[in-house]
Amino acid sequence: MANTCKSDSITIIFASMELFLSNIKIEVNSNLYLKNPESSTLGKKILKGGIELINELGFDDFTFKKLAVKIQSTEASIYRYFDSKHKLLLYLNAWYWAWMEYRFVFKITNIVSPTERLLKGLTLLTEKVEEDGNIPHINETSLYKIVISEFTKAYSIKTVDDYNDLGAYVGYKQLVQRICDIILEINPDYKYPHMLASTVIEGSHHQRFFSEHLPKLTDVSENEDAVVNFYNELVLKVIQK
Repeated sequence: MANTCKSDSITIIFASMELFLSNIKIEVNSNLYLKNPESSTLGKKILKGGIELINELGFDDFTFKKLAVKIQSTEASIYRYFDSKHKLLLYLNAWYWAWMEYRFVFKITNIVSPTERLLKGLTLLTEKVEEDGNIPHINETSLYKIVISEFTKAYSIKTVDDYNDLGAYVGYKQLVQRICDIILEINPDYKYPHMLASTVIEGSHHQRFFSEHLPKLTDVSENEDAVVNFYNELVLKVIQK
């Protein structure tokens, strides 16, 4: 049974557990940019402004011309970092999934029970994301909203195979694999760990979107975090031996 997923393009680095908040560094696959935006003040302004503008306008109406005006720079300067707005979207998604993988690993560290590890991890992946303020040029809450509303535009495209070969989706696949590993630790005979893991992530995003825009399609309420509770309950029932 092939339940493995190669990972080599996105690295999560932190100096120590005690200083993780101030030492986190997300490294995104270099195939997704021309110049590393983390390497300069302008690059970080491109990321910050890009997140704000895509969240405000939507990806379809977002342009580098509008971004240049927002950050008081030029289109030519932005093109030195990314050769298209789609590459910027791929970068932001890759950053988000690498950051989520980092948080996932930290969340479950030193937890012996695989069931408890799974529930802790699933809760992290299905709850709302709040800004932590430790990376000033990345608003995690806004980025989370972009992932929910625009993530399919990063892979439901004609060139998905080409981007996959470049490693654009490695971070997402790594995170799915981490969930799979715990599922198989609980039930080694479960046949569909990848399908279940990716369904939970994608489904939770749909439910968050529905709760804001199409509430008749969901059961989200003010009395509980129904999204978290639903997927935790679903996964535990599905993987029972």
